[in-house]
Amino acid sequence: MGAVVIDDNPSKVKAPDGGWGWAVLFGCFVITGFSYAFPKAVSVFFKELIREFGIGYSDTAWISSILLAMLYGTGPLCSICVNRFGCRPVMMVGGLFASLGMVCASFCTSIITIYLTAGVLTGLGLALNFQPSLIMLNRYFDKRRPLANGLAAAGSPVFLCCLSPLGQVLQYEFGWRGGFLILGGLLLNCCACGALMRPLEPPKKEKEETKEVEKPKRKKLLDFSVFKDRGFVIYTLAASIMVLGLFVPPVFVVSYAKDIGVEDTKAAFLLTILGFVDIFARPTCGIIAGLKRVRPYCVYLFGFAMMFNGFTDLMGSMSNTYAGLVVFCIFFGISYGMVGALQFEVLMAIVGTQKFSSAIGLVLLAEAMAVLIGPPSAGKILDATGRYFFIFIIAGTEVVTSALVLSLGNFFCIKKKPEEPHCKEEVTEIGEINKLEDKTPQDEQAEFPEAEQFLKEEEEKEKNGEVVANPETCV
Repeated sequence: MGAVVIDDNPSKVKAPDGGWGWAVLFGCFVITGFSYAFPKAVSVFFKELIREFGIGYSDTAWISSILLAMLYGTGPLCSICVNRFGCRPVMMVGGLFASLGMVCASFCTSIITIYLTAGVLTGLGLALNFQPSLIMLNRYFDKRRPLANGLAAAGSPVFLCCLSPLGQVLQYEFGWRGGFLILGGLLLNCCACGALMRPLEPPKKEKEETKEVEKPKRKKLLDFSVFKDRGFVIYTLAASIMVLGLFVPPVFVVSYAKDIGVEDTKAAFLLTILGFVDIFARPTCGIIAGLKRVRPYCVYLFGFAMMFNGFTDLMGSMSNTYAGLVVFCIFFGISYGMVGALQFEVLMAIVGTQKFSSAIGLVLLAEAMAVLIGPPSAGKILDATGRYFFIFIIAGTEVVTSALVLSLGNFFCIKKKPEEPHCKEEVTEIGEINKLEDKTPQDEQAEFPEAEQFLKEEEEKEKNGEVVANPETCV
């Protein structure tokens, strides 16, 4: 890998906010779509797997759970790989892992081997693509970063609307084995997206300066110093609480509709409504977050989005008709899209570009624990009570609590930093003024030795009674 350019010091290069960054944004859009939509799209094949291996629905549901656990839980590993090898090679290897996992799963003869291939191997491959793509997006965009994050996050609902029908067609035409094989081929597109992640290179002058430096500082593979930042600690705590209840309503809303007597086709249409609203909510929220007056308060906008989502869950618990559930899905799609567009934008704003690769890995690891606890615990509550009312109440309470932790924590625990001069010229001017103010009369006399000597000679001549005639003073 000697020919690979490793993007070690992105902070020294100014973000282009366009140009090749739009290609990076497209790659991030595709990767985000595969990462979030693929675990849900695989559920289309669960009935065929139940018939093939004679297992229960809970056994097949572990495939999606393992995929999500690998996507979130391998965050620190991805951070280490990115800091060691760079984003592009990690993503291309991840694309090969994701594809290889699904191809191998098409030849499996037991559910355990499917766990290892379609679950562990494919999940690891998607994780090695998802995190580096966000890191590269952060490096290519600065002023337009909120919009870029919103557009990239829109890949999740778009791919969910496409992959689920595609999975049904593949299952009908080729069976689950042929469907897994074709989906494995589609995941090779992750390698193409990884190839788009071209490292940012400094200008020629900076290149020459770096050549003169003998030994550059060795970069940490995983920077734990982010925990010294109060903003990062508050964000991680709030995000972990939020994830406990964020994914619960989309999982149970279809079953809730069926429970109140809605037809299967109408019940499934609720997720389509939610996804359609989500597609437009994410870019719109990105545009709003990028406004000059709004961007400094992006953390509080994220807190509002979480509060909005939590109250939507609380109101959804009172829906007893299909029309009420449609209204719930519309508002949930708006709030869910806002959360999806802002969650990584806020993290980038808190920790900065240089520490983002380590910060996102640690945050995803904390969220992985909550992802594994949230939906299963909601299922146990449903089994114990038999009512969806309590599920939505608990989910809404958890999300509202996370909003309060984020907003109040930032308001009371984070002090506003004093403004610093933005350009080098201001710094040099201030330095020169300070030097002039600090000068003593002795320093000023030392700067003009010739004038001082001339004045001394004139004084001696006057004492001796000599008349001095200068061409400038004579008439």
